[in-house]
Amino acid sequence: MKRPDAIRILLLAISFFASSAAAASWNNPYPEEDAGKNILYSAFRERPKTFDPARSYSSNEYLFIAQIYEPPFQYHYLKRPYTLIPLTAESVPMPIYLDKQGHRLPRDASPEAIAFSVYEIRIRPGILYQPHPAFARDADGRYLYHDLSPRDIEGLRAIGDFPHTGTRELVAADYVYQIKRLAHPKLHSPILSVMNDYIVGMKEYATTLKQAHDEIAVGRDSGVYLDLSKFPLAGAEAVDRYSYRVKLHGKYPQLLYWMAMPFFAPMAPEVDRFFSQPGMADKNITLDWYPVGSGAYTLTVNNPNRQMVMERNPNYHEESYPTEGEPGDGPSGLLLDAGQRLPFIDKVIFNLDKESIPRWNKFLQGYYDRSGVQPEGFDQAIRFTSEGDTDVSDTMKEKGIRLLTSVAASTYYLGFNMLDPVVGGYTERARKLRQAISIAVDFEEQITIFENGRGIAAQGPLAPGIFGYREGRAGINPYVYDWAEGKPRRKPIEYARQLLKEAGYPDGVNAATGNSLSINYETPAIGPERKAQLDWMLKQFKKLGIQLVVRATDYNRFQEKMRKGDAQIFDWGWNADYPDPENFLFLLYGPNKKVGENGENASNYDNPAFNRLFERMKNMENTPERQAIIDQMIDIARRDAPWIWGMHPKQFLLEHAWMSNTKPHNMANNTLKYVRLDPVKREELRAAWNRPVIWPVALVLGVLAAGALPAIVTYRRKERARRR
Repeated sequence: MKRPDAIRILLLAISFFASSAAAASWNNPYPEEDAGKNILYSAFRERPKTFDPARSYSSNEYLFIAQIYEPPFQYHYLKRPYTLIPLTAESVPMPIYLDKQGHRLPRDASPEAIAFSVYEIRIRPGILYQPHPAFARDADGRYLYHDLSPRDIEGLRAIGDFPHTGTRELVAADYVYQIKRLAHPKLHSPILSVMNDYIVGMKEYATTLKQAHDEIAVGRDSGVYLDLSKFPLAGAEAVDRYSYRVKLHGKYPQLLYWMAMPFFAPMAPEVDRFFSQPGMADKNITLDWYPVGSGAYTLTVNNPNRQMVMERNPNYHEESYPTEGEPGDGPSGLLLDAGQRLPFIDKVIFNLDKESIPRWNKFLQGYYDRSGVQPEGFDQAIRFTSEGDTDVSDTMKEKGIRLLTSVAASTYYLGFNMLDPVVGGYTERARKLRQAISIAVDFEEQITIFENGRGIAAQGPLAPGIFGYREGRAGINPYVYDWAEGKPRRKPIEYARQLLKEAGYPDGVNAATGNSLSINYETPAIGPERKAQLDWMLKQFKKLGIQLVVRATDYNRFQEKMRKGDAQIFDWGWNADYPDPENFLFLLYGPNKKVGENGENASNYDNPAFNRLFERMKNMENTPERQAIIDQMIDIARRDAPWIWGMHPKQFLLEHAWMSNTKPHNMANNTLKYVRLDPVKREELRAAWNRPVIWPVALVLGVLAAGALPAIVTYRRKERARRR
């Protein structure tokens, strides 16, 4: 190479590095051809286990399948309290009540008189499934891929290996087929035990399917197909092409909430038949990995070790963005797309990103569109206002990043074992002991120290957004709080000490025996990362002179202790399955005790007055009468104090300025279709945020060029001398 050529290369390199367009793309993790496209970028941390709607019951799986499968109902995106609306159904039906003889009863019939409830759901005509090989047919109408030979399957690696796809209309029988699948012996649906109690004939149907399956499966490990359309279920039947009927024992209005979950989404029998062929499971070509629905998106890439991709369903039916919401939704811009056709985003790419710091950095660079607030970046992202609220930091505001918060439909609490002779029982002495401890354990402080303000102290079992929850002064727990300066204020520790004295434990000493009061605390919180929280809990009891003995075990051992009632105080929590007060208050219903009944009432609370009110309330519609009953129940529970009511966690979501239409929803999972982004604005900000500091590179190249200059001058002199 000649010396002048070397100089030219150095100059060209400097010019390349100085190019802002090239510089901005150095650390871009996405292909250049995707620049400016209507794609949402996100991350996932762990591989989903199943996408089968009869089996899935996990939030990381619902993130995907709720966009793909469509149950008959959904939640209104903007309205609060949470409100059911039709999705594929024409309307949310009112039940028909029948007595034991099958005679129709009036709407206001007492629950005791109602032997059966019947729901008839009508599906909108014209809804199509996504394109899929399970529906592909030849010219004579025969399915192309329903009788594959071992040789055909041998060459398959993924669903994309099938060259042909098809579709068909969604019909009522598909919903009935899915209800039947809940009883399939190979699927082990997590809600079968609940549905056995309500859907007429469901328990017997599960027995029938198991017998039929066992007869077919003799000597076979896989490829066992049960055509459920040949096995009638008394409690679920198609009335006509677009209508089906579900029949329940007694009155159970909560069924409608269950029917807004993927468990009750439709399943085409052709799809079940296609995936059940022998050899398909060996290739991982199953419903666990390849969901098939009629929703806004389809799963086009399923590589859980790297990337998951959903794309707009080309067959998606007509659906529009909501035209109404809460009073503040209009001013906040959440109704700008009112009436516009959904979905707005063409593709969603989820990258496997297990480590929190790389995820956080990619969000700050604009390569992820949304992010939770990572512990490592909390101080960088969030600040507390003078009123005690949270907002994004000035650094985040400069980047246009917004903070969206919502209180989860969840309750974390400390429970007292009501069967324990010290902390349990229903005497006035026992109540005052529990009330004193409830005052001493300062959950506001815990939320500040350990949750970075991400939560609100609970005043009772119901979470915000659930019918029956009371706001403001009407909603405080008067046994633990006073109302002062427009907000609840925890009663002073001196008041708690007085209650403790009245309970027979002055300064934490048993007045009858002279022994210090010692209480065991059961927790699955093990490991050094939880030590600070456990130390904090010890200090809370020390305020009253009570010695707290921490008994931390692994979760399996903890559960065993709870089943046996071998506990005094313990920590527990509950995430709502559906937004009905019954789903929280049943945690305190006596017949649902953990000990003896293996129910979810971990504190084994059993107050006859509370139980009677629960039985009246549980199957009522949301009326003022139901609210009044709930108020009575909560007052009883607050007085008895079987729980230290704990906290409702707050969820924090950060999103960039190019995102819009985001409103956190703690019940709906199918919300991606409502979100909009501006890819042009995103590209501009990404380029501005990711310009690398290139002067050190240019300086090094300049030094190299300067170092080469004397050699070049010497070389040219020699060349001129030679020519002479």
